[in-house]
Amino acid sequence: MPAITEPAPAKINLALHVRRRRPDGYHDLETLFAFATDGDLITVEPAQTNSFTITGPFAAALLPVQSITPTPNTTPPEAGAQLGTDNDEAPRSSSATPGNAPWQGNLVTAAADAFTTAFVPETHHAITLEKHLPIASGIGGGSADAAATLRALARLHSVPPTEPRLHEIAAKLGADVPACLANRTTLGTGKGDTLTTLEGLSGTSLLLVNPGVAVSTAAVFKTWDGHDRGPIPEGDLLDRALEGRNDLEPPALALAPEIAEVRTLLDAAQGVLLSRMSGSGATCFALFETPETRDTAATAAQAKGWWTLATNLA
Repeated sequence: MPAITEPAPAKINLALHVRRRRPDGYHDLETLFAFATDGDLITVEPAQTNSFTITGPFAAALLPVQSITPTPNTTPPEAGAQLGTDNDEAPRSSSATPGNAPWQGNLVTAAADAFTTAFVPETHHAITLEKHLPIASGIGGGSADAAATLRALARLHSVPPTEPRLHEIAAKLGADVPACLANRTTLGTGKGDTLTTLEGLSGTSLLLVNPGVAVSTAAVFKTWDGHDRGPIPEGDLLDRALEGRNDLEPPALALAPEIAEVRTLLDAAQGVLLSRMSGSGATCFALFETPETRDTAATAAQAKGWWTLATNLA
């Protein structure tokens, strides 16, 4: 079988409303998921034994530096765990060759193991993650990578993309993973994994900016004031986003004041339609009227030494 390459686009939350804390430790959420046309890449192919390789600009953040034996989490999810899957990446081990990561302990390999168990027992794969998105940044990196792994393996083994077990696996991996598996604009409710397809804004110019800080999702939720400020309003997609908010932005700002500097730059940019922090941060995004105004804002952000991704909404 030939190798299969699948994109793992950056996820943004056009709006993110945190509602009540659930008995299972998660929160009820309402969020408008959307996806960029760019992000990480996953490549899978059959192999005699499992192997996991990480390349790309942000590979070093995931490659092992000390030996850690992962232990199963048997406690209830910490507050905010449903948005934390992009913050929980591979363990680090000083014995690994640069570029090669342990099979255990990463959402990519967890997705591969779950897929193999469900569809192709005793099959092995070589997986390569080309990491272009920063770690712990609120744009679904780990979740998007896991979802792309499921899509790639489904293509490799001729499993229909609508197979219900794929969604079931995604939901067990993390609450953002089903939305990343669908890879299209949706309204997420419940833990964020009950999805309703939405239309609008495809092709809109999009800029992502990260000031170079990582923010813990669990820490952001712990800092959140717990106040339910109401649902996402009805209307067309842009109106809903504009009238909505990100309830995690104020607590994230308390933990990472640099986010405010990014918001100030994006809010003041010419041609901006919407500026907001994504997920639990620290990446912020802005939608623009034209590619030219987007690129001007990107140049200003790069001048401050910030990571940027000039792209479009899928």
